[in-house]
Amino acid sequence: MVCRDGTAAVPSVGVNRQKDPLIMIEARNLTKRYGDKTAVDDLTFTVRPGIVTGFLGPNGAGKSTTMRLILGLDAPTSGTVTVAGKPYREHARPLRTVGALLEARAIHTSRSAYNHLRALAATHGIARSRVDDVVEMVGLQDVARKRAGGFSLGMGQRLGIASALLADPETLLLDEPVNGLDPEGIRWIRDLLKSLAAEGRTVFVSSHLMSEMALTAEHVIVVGRGRLIADMPMAQLIAGASADTVVVVSPDAAALGRALAADGVVVTGLDATTLEVAGLTAAQVGDRARDLRFSIHGLAPKQASLEEAFMEMTRDEVEYHAETPTPGRAA
Repeated sequence: MVCRDGTAAVPSVGVNRQKDPLIMIEARNLTKRYGDKTAVDDLTFTVRPGIVTGFLGPNGAGKSTTMRLILGLDAPTSGTVTVAGKPYREHARPLRTVGALLEARAIHTSRSAYNHLRALAATHGIARSRVDDVVEMVGLQDVARKRAGGFSLGMGQRLGIASALLADPETLLLDEPVNGLDPEGIRWIRDLLKSLAAEGRTVFVSSHLMSEMALTAEHVIVVGRGRLIADMPMAQLIAGASADTVVVVSPDAAALGRALAADGVVVTGLDATTLEVAGLTAAQVGDRARDLRFSIHGLAPKQASLEEAFMEMTRDEVEYHAETPTPGRAA
């Protein structure tokens, strides 16, 4: 089904599932070394069903390696990782257990999108009708008979997602699924991931697009240089990064700012009527303004964005730091 705006609708992908804890992903002391380089360093985490879990980290943090270890494409140096209670390779029908998108371009470029999916279905005992279902689901009906090698990046992503959904899996593992999608496509994948999780599936997704991850994921796992940095609800991560800063709107902003300034309190004027006050809570600012008889038109704690929280958390875990050039300065 396609919406009037040209994007694929988000139909029910399968039957509603109970949030079965047995379909979760579990990593225990997972380590992977390549020679003297440690790509994944003693990672322990659990990805639970029923919510979208985001997987974040700078380039080179070990995210892709971790996903490859989950899928059995690489063997761990030590530690274990299981899906639905056992290693991926031990599942008799692995595509029905895990649907994965690691590299959208991993296709036979001379085949049509339809024939690519038909080949997957035929080799895994999946009905041909399911191919038609997923082609419609991702909005590729008009190009399904065309060579996949001529697809744009966004169309390739949709085909990769169709491949991941083909066997109606319990667990979805997606690496940068919004890469190459336009804004409508990004909104579509966001709604799709949420609907999959709402059915009780386990959804584990990595992305560098922080604004989108903040809208999609309920829980987040953050890694840096192969090590675990954070494993917590999204709201908790952002709240923890939000400084004790309050935005105040008042017609008496300048005078109020002078009155609030004190040791440990930093007041910044944002415009003629708006202040940013660091070092006091919203309640403390409100009480002081009341006692001093200043009028307040707006008062709210300033909340960090996911991007700000992520940058603060991983500032020492980035492999390569680029210097911001000074305008007008010769290279």
